[in-house]
Amino acid sequence: MQLAVDVGNTETVLGLFPADSLEIHAHWRYTTTVPRTPDELLLLIRGLLRESGVDPAGITRSVVGSVVPVQTELLRRTLGSLGDSQVLMLEGAAGLPIRLDVDEPRTVGADRIANTLAASELYERDAVVVDLGTATTYDCISADGGFVGGGSAPGLLAGEEWLSGHTAKLPRVEFRPPGKVVGRRTETCLQSGVFYSAVEAIDGVIRRICDEWGGGDTLVVATGGHARAVAAHVPSVETVNPHLTLIGLQLAGRHLGG
Repeated sequence: MQLAVDVGNTETVLGLFPADSLEIHAHWRYTTTVPRTPDELLLLIRGLLRESGVDPAGITRSVVGSVVPVQTELLRRTLGSLGDSQVLMLEGAAGLPIRLDVDEPRTVGADRIANTLAASELYERDAVVVDLGTATTYDCISADGGFVGGGSAPGLLAGEEWLSGHTAKLPRVEFRPPGKVVGRRTETCLQSGVFYSAVEAIDGVIRRICDEWGGGDTLVVATGGHARAVAAHVPSVETVNPHLTLIGLQLAGRHLGG
């Protein structure tokens, strides 16, 4: 079995794959910001694996894509303790069948590199990948494997967090589709305003990107933790692949693992 580890600013997502397969066997999330020693993190990962009936010593390869530098070295040390696991860090496009066709390729995050690799190999057409995580990112990926730029915005929870943090009486509400657009109490008004402001903004950015860069055959893919909840309300999203980044990391392991 092989592990793909996507380290985000808020959460870290682990995906378990059969060797050289793109079919995810199991996946888990843990909070990135909780301080952990290498021993504590090793116990956590071993426990998750055993919960799925997998012997941690049977992990043959781990691929890490991290946007949190302090976590990168921690995971390198931790995953190296899983039997004879080969540990690979996705830190650029070298060795991958993609290119970073932007002004500052060294600043492109591992998550966007993984998304580019996965989208180019899975779909083989121009694509806009909308990654709905701590931030909302828009990745423009050409059919021949080029990351040509995109956009970044505050994540879906940013509006609700700002309101609850800057107002005395407004409560925190769960981010989810409300039953109706017109709320009739404070909580439902907040749910409606926050949710539909977010999804309309996403749809608007996608349409502008497609008008400027894409053609009639551009595929719009939603991924990330909020993808399923949001995509049904964003008309421009054509398909949902919540594990696209993990699949990209698994693909990177094939190319970098030798």
